[in-house]
Amino acid sequence: MAKFNYVALDAKGKEINGVVESDSTTTAVARIREMGYFPTNITEISAPSAKLKKTPTPGPAIPSPGGKAEKRSFARNYINLSFGGNTVKSKVLAAFTRQLATLIDAGLPLLRGLNVLQRQEKNVVLKRVLRQLGESVEGGSTFSEAMAQHPKVFTRLYVNMVRAGEAAGALDVTLNRLADFSEKAQKIKNKVISAMVYPVVVICAAMGILTFLMVSVVPKFAEVFKELLEGAELPALTRGVMGFSKLLRERSIYVIAAIALLVTLIKLLGKTEKGKYIMDNIKLHAPVFGPLVRKVGIARFSRTLGTLIASGVPILQALNIVRDTAGNAIIAKAVHQIHDSVKEGERIVTPLEASGVFPPMVVSMIDVGEETGALPDMLMKVGDIYDDEVDNAVAAMTSLLEPIMIIFLAVIVGTIVIALFLPLVTLISKMATT
Repeated sequence: MAKFNYVALDAKGKEINGVVESDSTTTAVARIREMGYFPTNITEISAPSAKLKKTPTPGPAIPSPGGKAEKRSFARNYINLSFGGNTVKSKVLAAFTRQLATLIDAGLPLLRGLNVLQRQEKNVVLKRVLRQLGESVEGGSTFSEAMAQHPKVFTRLYVNMVRAGEAAGALDVTLNRLADFSEKAQKIKNKVISAMVYPVVVICAAMGILTFLMVSVVPKFAEVFKELLEGAELPALTRGVMGFSKLLRERSIYVIAAIALLVTLIKLLGKTEKGKYIMDNIKLHAPVFGPLVRKVGIARFSRTLGTLIASGVPILQALNIVRDTAGNAIIAKAVHQIHDSVKEGERIVTPLEASGVFPPMVVSMIDVGEETGALPDMLMKVGDIYDDEVDNAVAAMTSLLEPIMIIFLAVIVGTIVIALFLPLVTLISKMATT
């Protein structure tokens, strides 16, 4: 008998990890359910001896590349397979979800729909996953159980929504909701990324200009001043600029090492629970980016929770998933407090308001939705409102960043120019007096 690691939820929505022995994944799922748990992820534990005897499963056939576009796609897919890539971009996954929902809604059986999409899929990783999903479903597993075997492709949110759709007999409706959710999340992500492109480009240009001036231009002026001023003391600003120039030229390795060390420390800090909390708190209260980060977080919380509840996922389980997919430690902590309060029989609104993260309008709308029994619809409305708020925030931030970046560049270049001009004034004055 094989051993399986499992992650499951108990009746109160608490996550439990354990090991179960069984002949197959399907039997293991049945045993876990008999224990009163709701399995969310099951992975077989492979014995060392089994690994030696295991015959590699043949991968999907890769067609010979034709034109330049096919060659580039072929190279990307080949590298992805060769180096163990097993993730799929959210944009590709959203397209697959929409296509599968359309096929099932048209009356096509699930297994046949998977086979159709598997044959036409160009992404090799997803093609391989679809083939394995089809084999699992054909072997007797449910669609959600088959998805749970690929946690790097299908998130907990995805798996639990599909499981709820299967239980309600409305898989096509659930998949359409999932596709809507994925497409809107991708849309917000693209807008935030596009808003970040301009400042990143300007900062890189500023660093390039600064490096060029410090390494090539400033040293030449330093030699001129040394000869003409005959050892006279330079202004403080000029000495500072020339000292920085000398540091870049003679100690560039130390400067690069210091920057690399700083970046590494920030990344390591972000991996700790306390560090992530501090950094996410800074993001929420940042002068220009803070409002945008907050609005993106609220939109994500509202749309995720609304989609899960509308799909039939129990409220405690839905809150656990929202907490894990919040993307911000401050919002995740607020969701955890909501989960604990709901588990004790309280309403969502009380801890939501106490968290201080959500604006009064959001709290009021969710309060009305909870009282009228239309919480999923109200959450989706909040998500729509904050999607528009994100659009406005991105436009406002972009228009604000343009003058800020121009001023930033002007200050850098202007400081260097003034630092080099001040000794010339002294030199001109000295020449005029002689």
